[in-house]
Amino acid sequence: MSLKAALEQMGYPCYHMVECFPKGPRHWKLWEQVGNGAPDWDALFEGFTATVDFPACTSYASLAEYYPDAKVVLTVRDPEKWFTSVQSTIFGKEWIEFLPGTEAGAYMKATVDDYFDCRMHDHDHLIRRFNEHVADVRANIDPERLLVFEVADGWQPLCQFLDLPVPEGAFPRINDTEAVQGIIRAIMEEGFQAALGYKG
Repeated sequence: MSLKAALEQMGYPCYHMVECFPKGPRHWKLWEQVGNGAPDWDALFEGFTATVDFPACTSYASLAEYYPDAKVVLTVRDPEKWFTSVQSTIFGKEWIEFLPGTEAGAYMKATVDDYFDCRMHDHDHLIRRFNEHVADVRANIDPERLLVFEVADGWQPLCQFLDLPVPEGAFPRINDTEAVQGIIRAIMEEGFQAALGYKG
């Protein structure tokens, strides 16, 4: 979320799970198409010039091929902290058990669950997949297109990579754990449409 906020501050409307979920089932089906090998990237990202995090990050290679002029930012962090974060939010046990029987089940399976072999609570497996993902991006993206970035590095490397001036003010630092937990609770209690407000 910090990188999303930074990119938007720099003028790049940025797609993220928080944009995806409120678009509703018709939009989610576009991600099911991605899982079936028939992506419509232009439809998915209409109105956006950047994307971060899930669900797009698991399709980074296809996206890099489809958008050959796009630059790629690989955010890195301590894998153990990542594991702790996802277990308390998007990979939480109740949420993962809740999703398959919902209208979002197929979309989440295609974009997230399958990428982690549906082993969302297996510590060693998730840490291994995290490290494999980082290694794969490093190996598959041309170094001239790639910035390996830690949020703690701040504006300078990102702005230099994108050839943009450094904005005024501190780099965004967003800890969204509580917000994500709140959205998840609302969806589980009220249902997707009531919690997110999309039209049918």
